[in-house]
Amino acid sequence: MLPLNLVQGCPERYEILRGVYPEVSLRAQNDRKRRGSEWRRRSNKSVTLSQKLVLAIIRLLCKIFLSWEVKGKENLSLSGPFIVTANHVHLLDPILLAVSFPRWINFMGKEELFRSPFLRLIIRWSGTFSAHRQGTIKEKQKVLRQAKDILDRGLILGMFPEGSRSRDGKLRMGKPGSAVIASQSSIFILPVGIVGTDKIKGMSWLWKRPSIVINVGEPFKLPPIGGKLNRSQRKSLTDLMMRRIAILLPPESRGVYLNNKANGN
Repeated sequence: MLPLNLVQGCPERYEILRGVYPEVSLRAQNDRKRRGSEWRRRSNKSVTLSQKLVLAIIRLLCKIFLSWEVKGKENLSLSGPFIVTANHVHLLDPILLAVSFPRWINFMGKEELFRSPFLRLIIRWSGTFSAHRQGTIKEKQKVLRQAKDILDRGLILGMFPEGSRSRDGKLRMGKPGSAVIASQSSIFILPVGIVGTDKIKGMSWLWKRPSIVINVGEPFKLPPIGGKLNRSQRKSLTDLMMRRIAILLPPESRGVYLNNKANGN
């Protein structure tokens, strides 16, 4: 029997060996679930009682008003810090991600959301922090420090790499921020494809129960690149990350990443 410690903490080796050593595959899978539960308890310690209560209520409402399904649940047992990246079509997208994950997600939100006092209060209560997309170098460095601080504490960072919502429901070119943080931190990215929120319009959906599918892909790491990334490297890493999201969407929603290509390259 192969020692279990050869696969612990190494998903790549686990994937290679699981077909060769079935008994190790089962034990490693159980160990992965156990570690996922431990991280869930640890990360949720920072969540307040009011946050847990509101999230439970929102989860119940989603079950009532939506035909909501999560696929790829086995990938939700990923332990430790990681970045969740997803396509963005509707305001409900971060809420659906929050109620689909067993651990609390700390989202990065665009600066415009913080301009409304009411929205700012809710967003800050949820643990979301502002991203200065057009800010100064100092402001952008502050955002990077906040993101890395979340990861250093072993928590989950949630990001929508497109930067804003897609108005036509198709995946748009990704921004490099998520890829740069993931590459420099050498941590896992968990890609998610949200399908169906483009059908939520007006208020009639409340009694139509639209079908929403949260496709959770397999975790992966971007290749580490030492030093400061140039424009070509940032684009290459971003395209790799976005393609992982694209394959979790139906072809008609893959936009510029249809056929796993961006801008025809």
